[in-house]
Amino acid sequence: MWLFLAFLLVPLIEIALFIQVGGWIGLWPTLAIVIATAAAGTWLVRSQGRMELERLRGSMRGLRDPSEPLAHGAMILFSGALLLTPGFFTDAVGFALLVPAVRRAVLRQVARRVDVTRVVMGQPGGGPRPSARASEDVVDVEWTDVTEGKRPTHRPPSGWTRH
Repeated sequence: MWLFLAFLLVPLIEIALFIQVGGWIGLWPTLAIVIATAAAGTWLVRSQGRMELERLRGSMRGLRDPSEPLAHGAMILFSGALLLTPGFFTDAVGFALLVPAVRRAVLRQVARRVDVTRVVMGQPGGGPRPSARASEDVVDVEWTDVTEGKRPTHRPPSGWTRH
């Protein structure tokens, strides 16, 4: 029900704000503000998104819980969608989500409603992961050719198989 209300109320709020602001400052300045906020929002989303992506990479490298950088990244992505949507209300919410303190407050509210039981990273047993270099040097496999003599005669080879 709340999703229906959001899809109903947000456009109504945006239309009302467009009418009010357009009446105060005129059509062209109103459109200029909408375009300027979209451009500024795009730049801010890109710069903050890069910072959060680096935090996420650091969490993954350090085998720490990545949920906070992922949540911040999701909120930055959502704020980008809001900022690209024409409107004053969506721009206000989008710019608010670009403020780290606001994102932390949203995370605190969500954390009250979500119960994370376990986060596991790395290999079972908690030991250090082998380096990627070591795993590239040696590949130990066992295989059995199950296609020998069973190629269908009604289709030519696909180009991915040897003739």
